[in-house]
Amino acid sequence: MSPVTERDIRASFRNASRKEVSDLNLPPGLADLDFEHLDFLGWSDPKFPRRAYVVAETGSGLAGILLQQAEQRVVARAQCSWCEDVTLRNDVQLFAARKAGAAGRKGDSIGTLVCANFGCSANVRRLPPLAYEGFDRETARDLRILRLQEHIAGFIHAVTD
Repeated sequence: MSPVTERDIRASFRNASRKEVSDLNLPPGLADLDFEHLDFLGWSDPKFPRRAYVVAETGSGLAGILLQQAEQRVVARAQCSWCEDVTLRNDVQLFAARKAGAAGRKGDSIGTLVCANFGCSANVRRLPPLAYEGFDRETARDLRILRLQEHIAGFIHAVTD
């Protein structure tokens, strides 16, 4: 992901009102983030406990999505639908995004299970365990990174379409 500024982030939102965008708190340490190792920027808003944001690059530019966190944490072991990590050390949370445009104004939304701390980029960059003799761990990691990018792009497309 390319480095982004506050202005870039605020201008990118597709499913949020101007008021919601003006009220959002930026992720802490934005200037210090290692964007080279991020496939998307995701964070929870400390001012609004159940509100979170995701910003990612798409074919049509930077896209930001406002998410609402479900009231309860997912109790059963669940798999993140973005990074598909089966060895998660963190919680998975249900997030819902109001669809953009007229559909969102009618109340349509889309839900997804995502790592609660939005650590998907780090998860897919860990070398997977050796599955069998001759298993190419580097290629497997590269494929996981590509799948993560596809899943995020697909979610953003579903929200904005």
